[in-house]
Amino acid sequence: MAAPAKRRATYQDVIEAPEHMIAELIDGELLLHPRPALPHAAASSALGEELGPPFKRGRGGPGGWIIVDEPELHFEDNVLVPDLAGWRRERMPLIPTDKPYLELMPDWVCEVASPGTGKIDRRHKLPLYARAEVSHVWLVDPLQRTLEVLRRHGPQWLIVGTWADDERVRAEPFDAIELELGILWADVQV
Repeated sequence: MAAPAKRRATYQDVIEAPEHMIAELIDGELLLHPRPALPHAAASSALGEELGPPFKRGRGGPGGWIIVDEPELHFEDNVLVPDLAGWRRERMPLIPTDKPYLELMPDWVCEVASPGTGKIDRRHKLPLYARAEVSHVWLVDPLQRTLEVLRRHGPQWLIVGTWADDERVRAEPFDAIELELGILWADVQV
């Protein structure tokens, strides 16, 4: 006897998820993740602190971006929650307030790997970001101390560069400034 068909998850399942969990909906499956561990949260926070002044505020850089922590993105029937996302202001001049989520996909996404999410980020979320025409994805791994930068080329991702440890990099699309990677894991004991 065949197993009964699994029920396709809906946005209502996301809404009803426990408050202490991050809920994502990928290809009809509800994925629940605990809040990020401290190394993950520290790296994500540090990256936002570094990119905010030059790109969001225009201090020491070109400005022109809106950068948000953990936005809820709706694309097709999927609900994605990247660690950081950025929109060029010419595409999204202001953050809309009519819904608790965004349907306009970002120009840039950063996923910070953790033992529970790294495989999901690469296997499931990267193809969705490509279909949604996100231009760049950064994959940050605070335990391995790496940054991998991907640029969308049609339905594929091209690896623009991979850097590690305390390297100083100019990484697309934020290559107007030099980013010192060591800042991302300065507060993490490895």
